[in-house]
Amino acid sequence: MNEKRTFSISELSQEFDVTTRSIRFYEDQGLLKPARRGQTRIFSTKDRVRLKLILRGKRMGFSLAETKELFDLWDETLTGNEKQLLKMLEILGARRDQLEQQKNDIVQAEMEIDTAEARCRESLDELQKKKKQQGIKAKESEPTTT
Repeated sequence: MNEKRTFSISELSQEFDVTTRSIRFYEDQGLLKPARRGQTRIFSTKDRVRLKLILRGKRMGFSLAETKELFDLWDETLTGNEKQLLKMLEILGARRDQLEQQKNDIVQAEMEIDTAEARCRESLDELQKKKKQQGIKAKESEPTTT
Protein backbone atom coordinates (compact mmCIF):
# COMPACT_ATOMS: atom_id res chain seq x y z
CA MET A 1 0.00 0.00 0.00
CA ASN A 2 1.07 3.57 -0.58
CA GLU A 3 3.12 4.94 2.35
CA LYS A 4 2.12 8.54 1.71
CA ARG A 5 -0.26 9.97 4.32
CA THR A 6 -1.90 12.77 2.30
CA PHE A 7 -2.77 13.30 -1.35
CA SER A 8 -3.75 16.20 -3.54
CA ILE A 9 -6.81 16.02 -5.75
CA SER A 10 -4.59 15.89 -8.85
CA GLU A 11 -2.57 12.98 -7.43
CA LEU A 12 -5.73 10.96 -6.80
CA SER A 13 -7.08 11.98 -10.19
CA GLN A 14 -3.98 10.66 -11.93
CA GLU A 15 -3.69 7.52 -9.81
CA PHE A 16 -7.28 6.42 -10.42
CA ASP A 17 -7.71 7.93 -13.89
CA VAL A 18 -10.74 10.03 -12.93
CA THR A 19 -11.32 13.73 -13.35
CA THR A 20 -10.86 16.15 -10.51
CA ARG A 21 -14.47 17.14 -11.14
CA SER A 22 -15.55 13.55 -10.33
CA ILE A 23 -13.60 13.63 -7.08
CA ARG A 24 -15.19 16.95 -6.13
CA PHE A 25 -18.61 15.45 -6.95
CA TYR A 26 -17.93 12.49 -4.64
CA GLU A 27 -16.97 15.00 -1.97
CA ASP A 28 -20.22 16.95 -2.55
CA GLN A 29 -22.14 13.68 -2.12
CA GLY A 30 -20.47 13.12 1.26
CA LEU A 31 -18.45 10.11 0.12
CA LEU A 32 -15.07 11.81 0.60
CA LYS A 33 -14.17 14.22 3.37
CA PRO A 34 -10.83 15.87 2.67
CA ALA A 35 -9.29 18.34 5.08
CA ARG A 36 -8.81 21.90 3.84
CA ARG A 37 -5.83 24.19 3.86
CA GLY A 38 -7.33 27.39 2.50
CA GLN A 39 -8.89 26.38 -0.83
CA THR A 40 -6.65 23.29 -1.14
CA ARG A 41 -8.15 19.87 -0.49
CA ILE A 42 -5.93 17.47 1.47
CA PHE A 43 -7.02 13.86 1.06
CA SER A 44 -6.10 11.22 3.65
CA THR A 45 -5.31 7.54 3.11
CA LYS A 46 -8.93 6.90 4.22
CA ASP A 47 -10.16 9.15 1.38
CA ARG A 48 -7.87 7.33 -1.06
CA VAL A 49 -9.27 3.94 0.02
CA ARG A 50 -12.81 5.28 -0.21
CA LEU A 51 -12.21 6.59 -3.74
CA LYS A 52 -10.91 3.16 -4.70
CA LEU A 53 -14.06 1.55 -3.20
CA ILE A 54 -16.35 4.09 -4.89
CA LEU A 55 -14.83 3.25 -8.29
CA ARG A 56 -14.97 -0.50 -7.61
CA GLY A 57 -18.62 -0.20 -6.57
CA LYS A 58 -19.33 1.77 -9.72
CA ARG A 59 -17.84 -1.00 -11.86
CA MET A 60 -20.06 -3.52 -10.07
CA GLY A 61 -23.14 -1.36 -10.65
CA PHE A 62 -23.57 0.08 -7.15
CA SER A 63 -25.32 3.42 -6.95
CA LEU A 64 -23.58 6.22 -5.10
CA ALA A 65 -26.41 6.09 -2.54
CA GLU A 66 -25.66 2.41 -1.88
CA THR A 67 -21.96 3.15 -1.53
CA LYS A 68 -22.70 6.02 0.86
CA GLU A 69 -24.98 3.80 2.94
CA LEU A 70 -22.19 1.22 3.25
CA PHE A 71 -19.69 3.93 4.24
CA ASP A 72 -22.13 5.30 6.83
CA LEU A 73 -22.62 1.82 8.30
CA TRP A 74 -18.85 1.36 8.45
CA ASP A 75 -18.42 4.74 10.16
CA GLU A 76 -20.81 3.66 12.95
CA THR A 77 -18.05 1.42 14.36
CA LEU A 78 -14.28 1.23 14.16
CA THR A 79 -14.25 -2.00 12.16
CA GLY A 80 -17.64 -2.20 10.49
CA ASN A 81 -20.37 -4.49 11.66
CA GLU A 82 -22.84 -7.24 10.89
CA LYS A 83 -25.37 -4.69 9.65
CA GLN A 84 -22.90 -3.43 7.05
CA LEU A 85 -22.01 -6.95 5.91
CA LEU A 86 -25.67 -7.92 5.60
CA LYS A 87 -26.36 -4.76 3.57
CA MET A 88 -23.39 -5.52 1.33
CA LEU A 89 -24.68 -9.06 0.73
CA GLU A 90 -28.14 -7.66 -0.06
CA ILE A 91 -26.71 -5.22 -2.61
CA LEU A 92 -24.49 -7.89 -4.16
CA GLY A 93 -27.43 -10.30 -4.46
CA ALA A 94 -29.60 -7.66 -6.11
CA ARG A 95 -26.79 -6.74 -8.51
CA ARG A 96 -26.21 -10.41 -9.37
CA ASP A 97 -29.95 -10.82 -10.10
CA GLN A 98 -29.88 -7.72 -12.29
CA LEU A 99 -26.86 -9.00 -14.25
CA GLU A 100 -28.53 -12.41 -14.68
CA GLN A 101 -31.61 -10.69 -16.11
CA GLN A 102 -29.41 -8.66 -18.46
CA LYS A 103 -27.69 -11.86 -19.65
CA ASN A 104 -31.10 -13.43 -20.33
CA ASP A 105 -32.21 -10.29 -22.18
CA ILE A 106 -29.05 -10.43 -24.31
CA VAL A 107 -29.64 -14.10 -25.19
CA GLN A 108 -33.24 -13.29 -26.17
CA ALA A 109 -32.12 -10.31 -28.28
CA GLU A 110 -29.50 -12.46 -30.03
CA MET A 111 -32.14 -15.07 -30.89
CA GLU A 112 -34.41 -12.37 -32.32
CA ILE A 113 -31.53 -10.95 -34.36
CA ASP A 114 -30.67 -14.44 -35.65
CA THR A 115 -34.29 -15.01 -36.69
CA ALA A 116 -34.58 -11.63 -38.42
CA GLU A 117 -31.24 -12.15 -40.17
CA ALA A 118 -32.28 -15.61 -41.43
CA ARG A 119 -35.57 -14.22 -42.79
CA CYS A 120 -33.76 -11.37 -44.53
CA ARG A 121 -31.28 -13.78 -46.12
CA GLU A 122 -34.10 -16.06 -47.32
CA SER A 123 -35.98 -13.12 -48.82
CA LEU A 124 -32.83 -11.81 -50.48
CA ASP A 125 -32.10 -15.25 -51.98
CA GLU A 126 -35.67 -15.44 -53.34
CA LEU A 127 -35.41 -11.97 -54.87
CA GLN A 128 -32.07 -12.75 -56.47
CA LYS A 129 -33.43 -16.04 -57.91
CA LYS A 130 -36.48 -14.23 -59.38
CA LYS A 131 -34.26 -11.53 -60.82
CA LYS A 132 -32.01 -14.15 -62.40
CA GLN A 133 -35.02 -16.05 -63.84
CA GLN A 134 -36.47 -12.84 -65.25
CA GLY A 135 -33.12 -12.10 -66.87
CA ILE A 136 -33.08 -15.55 -68.51
CA LYS A 137 -36.69 -15.17 -69.77
CA ALA A 138 -35.91 -11.74 -71.20
CA LYS A 139 -32.96 -13.15 -73.15
CA GLU A 140 -35.07 -16.04 -74.48
CA SER A 141 -37.78 -13.71 -75.72
CA GLU A 142 -35.32 -11.41 -77.55
CA PRO A 143 -35.37 -11.86 -81.31
CA THR A 144 -32.23 -13.36 -82.74
CA THR A 145 -30.51 -11.69 -85.63
CA THR A 146 -29.18 -13.85 -88.40
